[in-house]
Amino acid sequence: MNKPRIFVVALLFPLAIAPLKALRAEDAVPAASAFIQKMGTEAINELTGPNVPQADREVRFRKLLDSHFDMAAISKFVLGRYWRSATEPERADFQRLFEDYVVQSYSVRFGEYSGEGFEGTGSSNDVEGIVVHSKIDRAAAEDIRLDWRLRPADGGFTIVDIIVEGVSMAVTQRSEFASVIQSKGGAVKGLIDALRAKTTQSSVKNSGAAVRVQRESKVGAGGSG
Repeated sequence: MNKPRIFVVALLFPLAIAPLKALRAEDAVPAASAFIQKMGTEAINELTGPNVPQADREVRFRKLLDSHFDMAAISKFVLGRYWRSATEPERADFQRLFEDYVVQSYSVRFGEYSGEGFEGTGSSNDVEGIVVHSKIDRAAAEDIRLDWRLRPADGGFTIVDIIVEGVSMAVTQRSEFASVIQSKGGAVKGLIDALRAKTTQSSVKNSGAAVRVQRESKVGAGGSG
């Protein structure tokens, strides 16, 4: 299965990113801009850097997803037309495994970065809702332009998509999942099985890495005594 391309970690991918385009100065929905500024700063502060244990990073990242993203709506969108043909148990399995997949696949990427800055650059309205514009400041590479698509929810906002340099992460993920389903004979179960295998493999790998870190820490502590 291809590497996933959705949510906040996508903004830190070490890809060849196009130069930052002219930033918008307007701010049609200041409350939405404030919401994204707080969330982005929180993500960078709590998830980046090598000193955050991977297990803690996954817990924090999952909390960020559940708090700020409409995972139910995103899950339905990325499954696309196959949502209608899926059974209720398949939908439930997919939503659970999809979130596990995102958490495991992306949270590890944050450990490779530190010192990035996050800056909101305004907001606007379109036919699909509210879009907040922002950028990631990177010292050694071009800045990354991000647009966050929001919907009002419970007196605040929830994120339903991220557009990185003009490319929708949700649309990209839907296309990738559709390819997997088609390669499995058109059955949603094929995607579910692939996600289960992927998340199980990642869980075992991350657990092994955590054990190695603990052993190294004990060895270091013993050697310094």
